Amino acid sequence: MQSIQRKGTTARYSDSVVHNGVAYIVEVPTSTDGDIGSQTQEILDSLARQLEDIGSSTSRILSASIYLTDMADYAGMNAAWDAWVPAGTAPSRACLQVVALAQPGWRVEIAITAAVA
Repeated sequence: MQSIQRKGTTARYSDSVVHNGVAYIVEVPTSTDGDIGSQTQEILDSLARQLEDIGSSTSRILSASIYLTDMADYAGMNAAWDAWVPAGTAPSRACLQVVALAQPGWRVEIAITAAVA
């Protein structure tokens, strides 16, 4: 039986969960007052740190689900995303509009899966 590794585990969530060579990570902004570019960059910076911490990288992302509270933010989010994903390694991706996220002021939330060595 494969073990499950969890990092940053609280009563409600884990920062990352790895099972069978696949990592599952969901991230939200650290601030509620930034524009879509700064909130997206906060998330991407955290995702990169978490991926490195578990032995993966941005080039090993398999899929991403991006949740926006306003599709008018799509271009701004994509500007940060496109600069962050290494050329030729774009994952399968969905971008959805949601009515609200857990904290007022959050404009974006990103969930990824990634291969782990």
